[in-house]
Amino acid sequence: MRALGLGGLIAVVLATGCPPEDAPFHGQEVSWRPCHDGEEDAAGGGADTEWLESLECGTVTVPLDHGEPRGRTLDIALVRAPADGPKEEHLGSLVVNPGGPGVSGVRALESPLFGDGIRAAFDLVSFDPRGVGKSGGFACGDRYALVDARQSVAGTDPGDLGAAELRPLADAARGYARACEERVGEEFLARVGTVNVARDLDVIRDALGEERLNFVGYSYGAWIGALYAHMYPENIRALVLDGAVATRMSNAEAAVDQVAAFQHTWEMFLADCVAEVDACPFTGADRGSGGPGAASEADARMAGLLERLDRDPARVEGIPVDGRTLLTMVGMALYQEGAWDHLAGVLTALAEGDDRGVERHLGRLYDDTFGQYAKAESGESEPGTGHQDAGAAYTAVRCADRADPEDVTAYRDAADEAADISPLFGPGPVWDQLPCAYWPGTEKAPTALTAPEAPPIVVVGTVGDPATPYHWVREAAERLETATLVTYEGAGHTVYGWGRSPCVDGAVDAYLLTGEVPRPGLTCPPAVT
Repeated sequence: MRALGLGGLIAVVLATGCPPEDAPFHGQEVSWRPCHDGEEDAAGGGADTEWLESLECGTVTVPLDHGEPRGRTLDIALVRAPADGPKEEHLGSLVVNPGGPGVSGVRALESPLFGDGIRAAFDLVSFDPRGVGKSGGFACGDRYALVDARQSVAGTDPGDLGAAELRPLADAARGYARACEERVGEEFLARVGTVNVARDLDVIRDALGEERLNFVGYSYGAWIGALYAHMYPENIRALVLDGAVATRMSNAEAAVDQVAAFQHTWEMFLADCVAEVDACPFTGADRGSGGPGAASEADARMAGLLERLDRDPARVEGIPVDGRTLLTMVGMALYQEGAWDHLAGVLTALAEGDDRGVERHLGRLYDDTFGQYAKAESGESEPGTGHQDAGAAYTAVRCADRADPEDVTAYRDAADEAADISPLFGPGPVWDQLPCAYWPGTEKAPTALTAPEAPPIVVVGTVGDPATPYHWVREAAERLETATLVTYEGAGHTVYGWGRSPCVDGAVDAYLLTGEVPRPGLTCPPAVT
């Protein structure tokens, strides 16, 4: 596997976070200014105007290469929602990362987060990690070529793909990787990974005037937090990792695990649909006896509904919705139990041939899925325009963080495994990782994260999480020596702070506010039963 050799200095940095006698980017002060004015807020449409007007923006400067602090620098964009409680009860800053990679923390904080107690006690702070949004966001390559190449083999069992069939996939992935290198340079791609985001986070902590960090990281943000605990354990007050990611596997292997998790959450949705919806189209269907490589009866019925939309697409917000688009919406709906009623409504109306019902429920499902994520993705552009593209950062960070195989057949084998696990969701998530086979050398992040010197850490996991499988979270909690695991027995991608589980919110709020660690083995009941 390729890795960037940066010599003995990097070994010191990995062990201690930054050179022990040289921290030239510490000592900064953030110059905060209002993020929004009244005119911008009015144009926001539906946004919480009072919340937006409270937001303050600023930047900190970090080195592109923390081992070469006199070289190129980056400005990291910050946003702050000042605490709204009494000053004497103020506990400092709580830094939040919403996940990704590729998601803007600055945009994520444009909606209120957490409950009243947390917002009263903490300044909420978020940031765009390097390579994202206003912190050097970029676009590169032709992602549509990757999609087209993937679609060209969509009807073929991955195990049956030979060299000729794999060549278009390899060519598209190689072309994308080369275009990214040409667009932003090998030096930038080598240092866009999470190990440098963790180093940036310590610069942010210092610039906020905090001796010790309070941090909540969701999904990819939990990876940032775990690395920070490994590198800067002495600089932590409270650390919450919701939806921790696996670190000891390639991107292709991780994608296989995620396909299995999506299938598991889909089956939880099916059970809920059958229990709660009188006309659920999956009532009486076997949901799991098909065995590896074979769709269950419920999946077969779902395939029929998708084919119906392929023949006669519906429309929502002026956009045609065929089977592939609906399946994307299904995957996004599995991220949040609150969207399940609308998903069940769409599928039931489809099965009944109720066109008006399909359009009505589809509009609501769109708001819950594509509509919700449109704001976070609003910086995305057409390839080659020079503007940011969340997909570019997603690929660049994932490829930078992990050691990946360089042979396309390894991805084919992983895709075959994914197709066996879930004929419905299939091998697509594995093919999405193929550019990593051709990525330039990067500084890989450490993976054996035990952080024995860190103060108590809280790890939150959801049994039916489709994106960060529960076993990843459980393993992270076991590996981090000071961690306590809180389990939410429902479904969806991350749970703390969204109001879905008062049990989870109460336990984590108490930890952040008082330092009280949740009792070991705490489990919280699902919102959807």
